[in-house]
Amino acid sequence: MQLIDQHTKRIMEGCKERARAAGLRFQDETLEYIVTNRDLLELSPKMMIPTLYDYWVHEVEVLKEKGKYELYPSNPYETVINTRPAISFYNDNNPDWLNVMIFYHVLAHIDFFQNNLYFRHTWDFDLAGEALADKRLIARLRAEHGRWVDYVIEFARAIDNQAGYFQELSQLHRTTTDAMSHRLNYYFDVFIQSVKQVKVTEFIKEVERYNHCMRTFGKQGENTFFAEVAAKHPEFEALFAKSQSSGHHGRLDLLQFIMKHSPYLNRDENKWMKSVIEVVRKTSIYFQPQIRTKIMNEGWASYWHETLFLLDERIRGHEVEFARVHSGVTSLPRVGLNPYALGMRLFQHIEELADKGKLTFDYQRLLNAEARKSFDTGTGKGRDFIFTVRENCADFLFLSTYVDQEFVDRHRLFVAGKRLNKAKMSWEYYVKSRSGQQYRQMLLDTLYHPPAITIDETRTGEGLYLIHRFEGKPLVEEFIANTMMGIEFFWGNPVRLETSEVASAPQLAEDVWPGMEEARVTWRKVLYTMQDRHLTKSIL
Repeated sequence: MQLIDQHTKRIMEGCKERARAAGLRFQDETLEYIVTNRDLLELSPKMMIPTLYDYWVHEVEVLKEKGKYELYPSNPYETVINTRPAISFYNDNNPDWLNVMIFYHVLAHIDFFQNNLYFRHTWDFDLAGEALADKRLIARLRAEHGRWVDYVIEFARAIDNQAGYFQELSQLHRTTTDAMSHRLNYYFDVFIQSVKQVKVTEFIKEVERYNHCMRTFGKQGENTFFAEVAAKHPEFEALFAKSQSSGHHGRLDLLQFIMKHSPYLNRDENKWMKSVIEVVRKTSIYFQPQIRTKIMNEGWASYWHETLFLLDERIRGHEVEFARVHSGVTSLPRVGLNPYALGMRLFQHIEELADKGKLTFDYQRLLNAEARKSFDTGTGKGRDFIFTVRENCADFLFLSTYVDQEFVDRHRLFVAGKRLNKAKMSWEYYVKSRSGQQYRQMLLDTLYHPPAITIDETRTGEGLYLIHRFEGKPLVEEFIANTMMGIEFFWGNPVRLETSEVASAPQLAEDVWPGMEEARVTWRKVLYTMQDRHLTKSIL
């Protein structure tokens, strides 16, 4: 691995000038490295962070990827990581014209990292430097405690998807510091969600009641609101005071709760484990926005490498090669999902809507298809608007807001179904639906969405009691035993998990055969108990 030569660096600096002129914003300093395919195979399990802590699973992944490479050799074009300064890696056999395209792609990624608000918690420090300090810490602990360090890492990584990413992010955007605001935050973020566990409809009613009090009583609105809270929930003030005295004004995630309250981890001889768990938690939170913005991030980079490359005079004579590479990266598959292709086309769709003034109520209330097609107020604000989208959205908001029937029809998209051909005894795919609503729901179902696990603090005397907030998707049963065993190790006492599982489900053939009436899945509540590394299950 070595830095790119001066000739290639000049190409990159030229790309930076053109990218900034088009409106992209990023820090001046960047590092570019030339790497071999072997380097990429070894860096990939570490999320391309060379200084990330060592862990045996990384070595297993390297061996697995080397085996794949022997069967299916390939040359990835680039990889960029969100550090300070941003670091990018390039294959060692790229021609200059291809580097121009790739540099624009990378610069758009860096612009996304440094301006999207879901990455806000990554802007103020360099992960590569902090990861190196964490690596040295874990190496020292491994020298003292041996294989127990790897057990702690493994158990912590099993639940690192429970790290409080949104809680961490909210603290950076929260500017109010007065006591009444802390009370309000505690009421909506903790009390009615975790303590009372109200339904969504009840939560919305409370928000509306608060807004009504503020509109009606002005500065006294908050006092009026909490006067009614005190009458309805007399225990609220005591719980709020307890939360303030704890020194943590937000809701603790599962890892934080275990580190703070575990009788086992808080023994003097075991406190070193908390340092390892915090490293795993912090690393997980750092990478959370990348998985939550995959479609937007790749779509944004693809949009800009196409836009800027075609305007760059340095690529004359290579238009055909560019078209071949670009189509391979951004082609829409008939079945499956290509985040590069979907994200790029959706940004183009949004830009066109904004240019023509279609993101308005006047356009949305039109019912005539011809009138909608010819609607154009000529605002010319499309480019400015997609920069706003880039700054404020993650994949869920991006897709749920802008994937509509017009977008689905324009690109001839559809939801693919799978059925059994009984005559040929083989599976076949078919067009199940061309509905924009169903296509959007299919996309949303593919997004990263870890299970919501809360702690029932009123039952911690009998061991750690966890509640899975069921959202229509059961937990993966094969992972429950090992995950709960790790939590029991951290807690030092029995662990219980309340969740829901399928009681009865339709037969596979009936479920996939078109025209058949879909049978309803019925659910039941179950309680898993892990005690002395033995898992039991009972029906509630």
